[in-house]
Amino acid sequence: IIIFDEECFQGRRHEFTAECCNVMDFSFETVRSMRVESGAWVGYEHAAYQGHQFILERGDYPQCNAWAGSNAYPIGRLTSFRPISCVNHRECRMSIYEKENFLGRRGEVTDDYPSLQAMGWCNNEVGSFRVHSGAFVCFQYPGYRGYQYIVECDRHCGEYKHFREFGYHSQTPQIQSIRRVQQ
Repeated sequence: IIIFDEECFQGRRHEFTAECCNVMDFSFETVRSMRVESGAWVGYEHAAYQGHQFILERGDYPQCNAWAGSNAYPIGRLTSFRPISCVNHRECRMSIYEKENFLGRRGEVTDDYPSLQAMGWCNNEVGSFRVHSGAFVCFQYPGYRGYQYIVECDRHCGEYKHFREFGYHSQTPQIQSIRRVQQ
């Protein structure tokens, strides 16, 4: 991953092949643009992998709105990031549960779903996840919009028992679309 301190790949740059807990340690105030050369990464709004999460897959991100997507409020910071090590797009499998602690109605996710309701999930909320293999990006709204939560089989032993475990900023169990993380 190559980060720049100005938009459109201008200014100072730094290349990373491993996680970065705080870009300020490299004299960057924040990341203003980036190129992901390989792999899939998770970007975070704040240092130490805190705040809103963003999926960063191979490609160019000339401005912060390119990785922030259509969140509920604009986010102009990215100060830490890490690679996702369990990406296997062909063999992703996750169980979703209606309630916390893997209780209530259960559904199986092995593909991309722009609308969980269209796949037959009767609720706009997911109480807990069990990621058996791979990694997924869960979105607050249908059509892969809203806040992003990256869930992985290699984090939390693949078990997310409560919506607050979905991410540091999780305020609601509202999940309405899910897609697999690509390499």
